[in-house]
Amino acid sequence: MSEATWVNCPTCSKKVLWSEASPYRPFCSKRCQLIDLGEWAAEEKRIPSAGDMSDSDDWSEEQK
Repeated sequence: MSEATWVNCPTCSKKVLWSEASPYRPFCSKRCQLIDLGEWAAEEKRIPSAGDMSDSDDWSEEQK
């Protein structure tokens, strides 16, 4: 048998069992999942990039 894997909830740091028994994994609850989604939607979290480039910048480069 394999050993159980536990992870920390990204929102509140509570321990969460990584299995099908935890439907919101890696989050401990629907509440923590929605808090994280709200932070991404409000652009409080972002993935670092080489530079800020909008979709229109990319399109204008293709037209040249």
